Amino acid sequence: MRRLLACVTLLLAMPALADTALFNVKGYTSTNDGIQEFSVLVFDANGRVVATGNEELLEGRAHVSRIDGQGRTVLPGLTDAHAHVTGLGFLKTSLDLLGASSVDDAAQRIAQYAKDNPRARWITGRGWNQVLWPVPEFPTAADIDKVVADRPVFLRRIDGHAAWANSAAMQLAGIDRDTPDPVGGKIIRDNNGRATGVFIDKAMALIQAQIPRPGKDDVRAAIRAAGETLLSEGITSVHDAGINITEAEVYLSMADDGELNMRIYAMIRGAGEGLDTIGKPIVGYGNDRLDIASVKLVSDGALGSRGAAMIEPYSDDPENRGLPFWTQDELDAMVVKANGMGFQVGIHAIGDLGNRMSLDAFERAQDGKPSPLRNRIEHSQIVALEDIPRFAELGVIAAMQATHATSDKNMAEDRVGPDRIKGGYAWRRLLDSGAIIANGSDFPVELSNPFHGLFAAVTRQSRDGEPEGGWYADQVLTRSEALHSFTLAAAYAAHQEERLGSLEPGKWADFIIVDRDYFEIPADQIDDIVVLETWVAGQKVFAQEAPQ
Repeated sequence: MRRLLACVTLLLAMPALADTALFNVKGYTSTNDGIQEFSVLVFDANGRVVATGNEELLEGRAHVSRIDGQGRTVLPGLTDAHAHVTGLGFLKTSLDLLGASSVDDAAQRIAQYAKDNPRARWITGRGWNQVLWPVPEFPTAADIDKVVADRPVFLRRIDGHAAWANSAAMQLAGIDRDTPDPVGGKIIRDNNGRATGVFIDKAMALIQAQIPRPGKDDVRAAIRAAGETLLSEGITSVHDAGINITEAEVYLSMADDGELNMRIYAMIRGAGEGLDTIGKPIVGYGNDRLDIASVKLVSDGALGSRGAAMIEPYSDDPENRGLPFWTQDELDAMVVKANGMGFQVGIHAIGDLGNRMSLDAFERAQDGKPSPLRNRIEHSQIVALEDIPRFAELGVIAAMQATHATSDKNMAEDRVGPDRIKGGYAWRRLLDSGAIIANGSDFPVELSNPFHGLFAAVTRQSRDGEPEGGWYADQVLTRSEALHSFTLAAAYAAHQEERLGSLEPGKWADFIIVDRDYFEIPADQIDDIVVLETWVAGQKVFAQEAPQ
């Protein structure tokens, strides 16, 4: 008993762990009442915000540990509200075709990768975009066969909704002129009915089934690699849009082991076996590093490969309306199942038909009124003007990606024409109708750097400043709205607004220190902002190396 009393006395005598004050900063945080500025941020030993304010916060806090911010700018940690973490991680070890300027340039990269990786049984990669080539036509298997014929090659388009394969890959998959197009997919064929080597949407699975699946160690390494990049860019939270059960198990294991240095809000892919295995939403796991509380469904394909489902035919392909992945009844049933199990649903929808089908499915599952589950449409890219008000009416969140507009501007209007484009990438129309926009990048489809997205949101320009004045500039966001969409609105889209998204008392002290003032610099410098430090739960997890 005396030993117990001595221990209690010792504990009572120990001083409480000190708070930390980051002072002398130019701080901004988005709140539901607008942007708040501060010069001092105080957080406790548990990594929670105590207060923000001015230098008066330091008065009477003699035991506070102090960090001089040296006049630098502080922002809340940024959230990418739609991305693919392992996709980014695997891209770092596979063939990267981002920026390939022509089919010949792509072929040279393939040849070099094959030379550098002689033991790779398959050559896989991602990033080609025929829309940007001098001849904007799909490539063929023959283009790869010229440089690699002895091993199978499978390369996903930049948007992930088409793939380019060589003859060896098609032979392994048994693709011939009698192979039928799967529902929701298309095999591109020549005039003689032979597969050319490009597979759209669900047709990709014909070849993907032959590729060895990555193991858990591979997945863990990919998540680590992606995390290092994302933290260096100021991203402290990611909505991982479509994970399989292996990825879910690895995330849970990493959270158990304290290996998640950032926060993951994960969406289980599909309403089938993976969802049944998870069973019920997982929230706040691993000291609030992991939520698996949403289901990712897909209604259609992508605009660049003309797989996005359209109400009327494509303006530049009058025989084509795209590829709905499901009937309306099938999509409705999946939403009802996932919502019934307590999961939010996010539906990938690019075309105006894909968006309409998604809204219809939500309207039926929600009995025509908003749902506390806060269902989402991922991308919300081309929306019929009459459907835009339905987002707010149904409480459906528009999870959009600002850089998609500036990447797609060279082809989007060709695809849909001058009238339908008015409902395309329509951020202002959606916001003004009362909808909530959660912003992201869809990496590795786009580069992961969130400041590229903030720049695109407020300028509607590509990073080279085109077009002058912005592409459909009436749809720009203000700087405050853009920051809100990458912080508090994104947290709301994940049911995390009480924990994340702003530097308010009681929330996690997730913040970044950057090299210039986001609100004061010229707009054309926003995409050049450099992250100097990233903090998660009051712990520094990244610091920019000092120049030599």
